[in-house]
Amino acid sequence: METPTTTPTVVEKVVADAEELPKAIVKRVVKDKLSQLSQDGVDIQVLKDSLSAFSESARIFIHYLSATVNDICRESKRQTINAEDVFKALEEIEFPEFVSPLRASLEEFKQKNAKRKSDTSKAKEAKKSKIEEPLTDNGEAHENGDEDGNKVADEE
Repeated sequence: METPTTTPTVVEKVVADAEELPKAIVKRVVKDKLSQLSQDGVDIQVLKDSLSAFSESARIFIHYLSATVNDICRESKRQTINAEDVFKALEEIEFPEFVSPLRASLEEFKQKNAKRKSDTSKAKEAKKSKIEEPLTDNGEAHENGDEDGNKVADEE
């Protein structure tokens, strides 16, 4: 009788790769935080296996938090997760100290996003008004022409 092999199949490998956090981002986050904590300004080296441990820990935390949020939504008979669900889940899994900074970060994100949307809509309006009134090279509107200065026949 054969014993089952522990070699992962191709499908398992693809799923595992899809769940991995981007190594460059994990490295940047870890190094940024370590530099903030360093009192003497020494650049701390992080070994590859340490980065893997950070990445795997973060992935597991995300899974745990996601499962808890999912349970909260199911109890409320909802299928859509909102920020309040995440805050409640953090408290349930005994990380209440994360809630306040996360709320502040979310509010800052919303404000930046609102400003970005406002700027984008203003730019679209400006572009739209330029399209409606084509200009010549000297900045004047074309008379009976398109934006390239080509004559356009008058419609009768």
